[in-house]
Amino acid sequence: MVNKSQITWEAEEYIIKSHNGWWYFGLAIATIGLGALAIWLQGWTFLALIIVSAITVLIFNLRPPRKIRYTLNSDGLEEGKVKHPFMNFRAFGIVKEGDHYSAVLIPKKRFGINVKVYFPEGSGEAIVDALGARLPMEEVKSDFLDKIVNFLRI
Repeated sequence: MVNKSQITWEAEEYIIKSHNGWWYFGLAIATIGLGALAIWLQGWTFLALIIVSAITVLIFNLRPPRKIRYTLNSDGLEEGKVKHPFMNFRAFGIVKEGDHYSAVLIPKKRFGINVKVYFPEGSGEAIVDALGARLPMEEVKSDFLDKIVNFLRI
């Protein structure tokens, strides 16, 4: 929905990435291998971390993404009930992943976390114009963590 004072849309919180049996097999082998290393080193806390991490990755890959309602207004971006004021960001960029588009808000703080929101292609022009009226546009480059996440398809 496009309004002069605000833009509202719904989108999934992340893109579903397909996983075949080999992906789950690789997760199991990595978990067993790291678990064996932890046992050999008698690092019980490390073993617990490995098990909890593997379960968390599995749960997040099996659950479907939620539909989130986004609102872009003069104050900032609302992601469900979470508000992201424009004053916390220095710029934004647009990323295309396959058939999906996302806006990435780049924080002012050096170690701040990017806010990435997906949007339907039909609303893209209005969203980019609204963001561009408040923040400068920059090219978004994948950082090391983004590259790992894309490589592991999580």
